[in-house]
Amino acid sequence: LVPRNDPTLLFTNAGMVPFKDTFLGLEQRPYRRAVSAQRCMRAGGKHNDLENVGYTARHHTFFEMLGNFSFGDYFKREVIGYAWTFLTEVLKLPPERLWVTVFAEDREAEDIWLREMGIDPARFSRCGEKDNFWSMGDTGPCGPCSEIFYDHGPEIPGGPPGSPDADGDRYIEIWNLVFMQYDRDSSGRLTPLPKPSVDTGMGLERLAAVLQGVHNNYDTDLFQPLIQAAADISGKVYGADPAADTSLRVLADHVRACSFLMADGVLPSNEGRGYVLRRIIRRAVRHGRKLGLGDIFFHRLVPPLVSVMGEAYPELRRAERDIQGHLRREEARFRETLERGLELLEEAIGGLAPGAPIPGEVIFRLSDTYGFPVDLTADIARERGLALDMPGFEAALAEQRQRSRAAWVGSGEVKADRLYHDLAMELPATEFLGYGGCSGAGRVLALIRDGQRVDVLRAGETGSVILDQTPFYGESGGQVGDRGLLTDAAGLRFVVQDTQKPVASLHLHLGRVESGELRLGHIVHAEVDSDARAATAAHHSATHLLHAALRTLLGSHVQQKGSLVTPERLRFDFSHPEPLTLAQLQSLENWVNAAVRANVVADVQVLPIAQAQSLGALALFGEKYGEEVRVLRLGDYSLEFCGGTHVQATGDIGCFKILAESGVAAGIRRIEAAAGAAAIAAVQLDEQRLRAAAALLHVAPAELDQRLAQTLERQRQLEKELERLRQKLAAQAGERLASAVEDIAGVPVLVQQIDGMDGKGLRELVDRL
Repeated sequence: LVPRNDPTLLFTNAGMVPFKDTFLGLEQRPYRRAVSAQRCMRAGGKHNDLENVGYTARHHTFFEMLGNFSFGDYFKREVIGYAWTFLTEVLKLPPERLWVTVFAEDREAEDIWLREMGIDPARFSRCGEKDNFWSMGDTGPCGPCSEIFYDHGPEIPGGPPGSPDADGDRYIEIWNLVFMQYDRDSSGRLTPLPKPSVDTGMGLERLAAVLQGVHNNYDTDLFQPLIQAAADISGKVYGADPAADTSLRVLADHVRACSFLMADGVLPSNEGRGYVLRRIIRRAVRHGRKLGLGDIFFHRLVPPLVSVMGEAYPELRRAERDIQGHLRREEARFRETLERGLELLEEAIGGLAPGAPIPGEVIFRLSDTYGFPVDLTADIARERGLALDMPGFEAALAEQRQRSRAAWVGSGEVKADRLYHDLAMELPATEFLGYGGCSGAGRVLALIRDGQRVDVLRAGETGSVILDQTPFYGESGGQVGDRGLLTDAAGLRFVVQDTQKPVASLHLHLGRVESGELRLGHIVHAEVDSDARAATAAHHSATHLLHAALRTLLGSHVQQKGSLVTPERLRFDFSHPEPLTLAQLQSLENWVNAAVRANVVADVQVLPIAQAQSLGALALFGEKYGEEVRVLRLGDYSLEFCGGTHVQATGDIGCFKILAESGVAAGIRRIEAAAGAAAIAAVQLDEQRLRAAAALLHVAPAELDQRLAQTLERQRQLEKELERLRQKLAAQAGERLASAVEDIAGVPVLVQQIDGMDGKGLRELVDRL
């Protein structure tokens, strides 16, 4: 549900999202055809169905999209044939209930449908670019599409696609076939792609409604067990009251969305994906309140969901207890402010003039003070027939942002711009030699300076180099890129300051020519800084052990949320609802160091991904994997997918020391730690500070805590004595000042300058007059 390395998307919202880089030519896959059942979310961002959920027959936050894809393999004729055959022959849908649309200018698709497939021209429409031309953005791959609709019958209001009343519910789109055959440039010009591709999408929920003979997706066996469970909890009967039915549908939809998001590692927070999750939970809680549910309830819908979907998605069953715990805590937190927020809203509504919207200041206060997401307020307004003053809300929000603007920091990965896209299409993938050592020879395939390709880099110039093969590791998976040297016999010395992977297939060596020159086609000797590589490897292997220790000692709910592995230290972000105690941190250190002392061999295997998963290897949250994966086993301690560099045996880590533990977001903790020589240096620094503090107090380090406690107690006693004396002086000064009062025109006046007294003392002095 969480797309990797795509800041344009909060969630995977279509079946093609995992293949986006493949369609763009930035990623090569070992296959040219694919089918998928993709979990999707449309809540937040451009694609947001949240406000309609519960009120319509077909809107959902979470849904499953079926699709088949061709990456330069089959095209228009074949995919149309596949779709028609699947619907009419495999699923046995009557052709007279299907309606087809094409882009008005796509004569090829029209001929295939009408002449080759022989569909009824009376059930065929030509539509414009808005409905039947698809693009990934303003530029890039695009093309016409053909949509297939199902006719639910004349008893349902609505006209056929392309007609004035096409927005009705009678004709429902069940499958969209996208023909990616053009590349659109910034001027809008369309150029035919050399290898056209296909992207199709069919909603499972809509298809289930068709096959089960119902018009409403919520009447299918995907939702009915959840609706019935919500009805049982609330004492309602589904179908008896339209308002209650809406709330029951909301709960059925939202428990699916929340549970799958949390199973994928998203936790409630005040920003990004976590805030979308929080909005969905709070909307569900409000609808539960409408049903009369006064106690915490939402977590009780998780077991029925697991019964429906746990077999297909075992990760849901594994995370069941953790999901329930998070939902309980989040609902309890919101209920603390829910009633007060509703009182504020009712007061504001009661004071509105007829036809007036809910003021923007009220919407903002509900959001900022009481945790009401705007769409929750919009939900309530919708029920009352009221509008929202969104310009006023935006103004209040903008004012708050000026006062305190939260900064969002991205992943730091090099952006794959058009230059690297073109290079990836032209050049072979860089062969990585670094698993076998720190040196090797490579041929220069490309040179880049100031964002432009060049033929030579001369002494004093900075730039980037792409080799056909390299021992330099490119930054990925949390591990920083290698540094080192490129040299040759003619005197070249290119200092590699960093190695990046702007696209998955290429390693980019960034640095400066100190002497000689670097030319296209030259053979160079590549030498990685072996000390830095060894330190990085120790920290990376230690990160795997720390991950295993967290899951062993805290629970399987722990999921990696991010990491940074450098020669100097490691940083590991993970899901956990509360700060770790000192005892827990010490237990983690002891667990990892026991694994280090065991000196088990680091065993690396390249396996088919299905086999690796069957062994129980952990896949990292948000990462993409190919058909074969590299698996690192550290004895019985850890088994994970990993493409990074590691120690030969755990003993090479040396030792492990946790430096800090902190919170980075709601439900996300961070541990910073050091391994090997860096860990020893950290311990020595702590000891140096301890000895310096002990020397200041003239005690031995072992007696520091006792002396510090005595010193603090003495300080408290002195502060009490000081306060007593201050009050005594204030009383005496008050008596003196009272005698200095003068009568001026019948008004008693006292004018004095008091030196050496703070504000508190002055107030006490005045109180005594």
